[in-house]
Amino acid sequence: MKIIRLENIFKIYGSGETEVKALNNVNLTIDEGEYCSIMGPSGSGKSTAMNIIGCLDRPTSGSYYLDNVDVAQMNDKALAHIRNKKLGFVFQQFHLLPQLSALENVMLPMAYGGINPKERRDRATEALIRVGLEKRLNNKPTQLSGGQQQRVAIARAIVNRPVVLLADEPTGALDSRTTQEVMDIFSELNASGITVVMVTHEPDVARQTQRIVWFRDGEVVHLNLTPADLSQMAVS
Repeated sequence: MKIIRLENIFKIYGSGETEVKALNNVNLTIDEGEYCSIMGPSGSGKSTAMNIIGCLDRPTSGSYYLDNVDVAQMNDKALAHIRNKKLGFVFQQFHLLPQLSALENVMLPMAYGGINPKERRDRATEALIRVGLEKRLNNKPTQLSGGQQQRVAIARAIVNRPVVLLADEPTGALDSRTTQEVMDIFSELNASGITVVMVTHEPDVARQTQRIVWFRDGEVVHLNLTPADLSQMAVS
C-alpha cells in the first residue's frame, strides 16, 4: 500500500518577479513499511517536502494522500489531529522539556489524545525500553548524553503508534559512534513494520536506508537511488 502519495505538488513563495518555486510539480510515493531517505543540496526543496509530508505546511497546489486521506488543504485543527494520530517526528535538536523526566517527556504527546494516565505511563515505559533506556526513565535531559536524549525523542515519536516516522537530520548533532547507535534503532523500528522517512545530508546515514530520493531545484531528479548508487550521484 502507498502510505504517502504526493501528486503534482507545487509550493510557491512570493509572486511576480519574487516568485520562488520551492517545489515544482513533485510526484512521490512511499510504500507502507518502507525505509526511505531524502537528500539534496541546500535549497533543493527537501525540507519543504518534509514539512508537507509532516502536515506542518500545505502545498500551494496538488494533492497529498497520507494513509489514503487527502490532507493537502485541511485546516489547522484537522492537520494537528492528523499529526498527533498518524505521524511521529524526530528532529536534529531533541526538543525535550528540561524540567521533565524522560518518562514524562514521552508521556506528553498522549495527554492531547485523551489517553488515561496509567496507559500513558505504561506505553511511555514500553517505548523507552524499546530504545534501550529502561534504566533512565526518571533521568532529566541534563542527566542524559546527546545520544540518550535522541533516544528519548524517538520514544516520544513512536509512543502514539504512528503510521509514519519522520526524521529530519536526526543524527546531525551526534558523533559517529552515537549516530550508528541511533541508526540501529531506526533500522529496528523499520524492521518491526514502521514506515521511516528521513531527511539527511550525510551519505553514510542515507546508505543505511533502502531507497534514496534526490531533490534538486525543487524537483525530484532521482526517485529510486540505491545505497550503492549514492557515492556517484551525490557529486553529479
